[in-house]
Amino acid sequence: MKWLLRIAVPTVALLMVAFLIFRTPDTDPAQMRAKYGGEPSQFVAIGDGVTVHLRDEGPENGRRGAPAIILLHGSNADLHTWQPWVDILKARYRVIRFDQVGHGLTGADPAGDYSLENYVADIDEVADALGLESFVLGGNSMGGGHTIAYALAHPERLDALVLVDAIGVPPLGEVEEGGGNIGFTIARTPVLNQLMRHITPRSMVEESLRQSVSNQTIVTPQAVDRYWELLRYPGNRAATIARFSAEPSSFDAEDVAQIDMPALVIWGEDDALIPVEAGLWYDRHLPDSRLVVYDGIGHLPHEEVANRSGAYLLQWLDEQGFAPAAN
Repeated sequence: MKWLLRIAVPTVALLMVAFLIFRTPDTDPAQMRAKYGGEPSQFVAIGDGVTVHLRDEGPENGRRGAPAIILLHGSNADLHTWQPWVDILKARYRVIRFDQVGHGLTGADPAGDYSLENYVADIDEVADALGLESFVLGGNSMGGGHTIAYALAHPERLDALVLVDAIGVPPLGEVEEGGGNIGFTIARTPVLNQLMRHITPRSMVEESLRQSVSNQTIVTPQAVDRYWELLRYPGNRAATIARFSAEPSSFDAEDVAQIDMPALVIWGEDDALIPVEAGLWYDRHLPDSRLVVYDGIGHLPHEEVANRSGAYLLQWLDEQGFAPAAN
């Protein structure tokens, strides 16, 4: 017994020291708001104790009179991921983006509810808070899945859909969110994911982002800092673990086929997280869709090929007759 204690005590001490050395604590909410929540950010209460961080931008001569589009970010991203598209669209469209619960400056859901139904309810509540009767809804990755779910629940409120490398497709080979990504793999692995609540190296976040994209120029020190710091916003790491611990869901082809509205499906041909076959599946089953695939681009076409994809989206929206004639 004594020899066991002689081994156990220093081992535990060593582990405690290692934990203290490598521990990455939560970021300070006030500092994060100052850094990432300045103009034109708003913090809007939508009920159930949730206050969302959002940005609502549009034409200077009448934002509220312009057609509205809400953009939903993907897993462990935030509203800043849409900045290149906002810069292209906001002269003619009212562009709204917000940090979904468990992400960015919105932070954790007070009830710990990260179900698909709760995310859909939040979209509805944000639209209500901003006085929107109808709008275009778009999303990347996880946000794309939320877009489809919202269209199924509230088709009467939507004018069109925009899917960017969206989740939600039934298993097609290796089609799953997070395949081959170190951050997402750890988030869904028992025991390891609990360590991630306390030890989240910046290098891991950078590697995860690099594995998600083909255009490595968008992996700037500023972008990595933002992902790393906002992942460590209080409650976001626990939310990530809760989301990835849940059983993944997908949509039935028969349900998707009932979404009777224009849909633009954008994909990166080299997406290693959600292969382009998933985009082909959406294009095949959505009744009124158009598929655009970008060669040599990964999971984030709205950032990796921002000008081309944003300009194409603007053209497509105009073709639907949503925007007034340009001056």
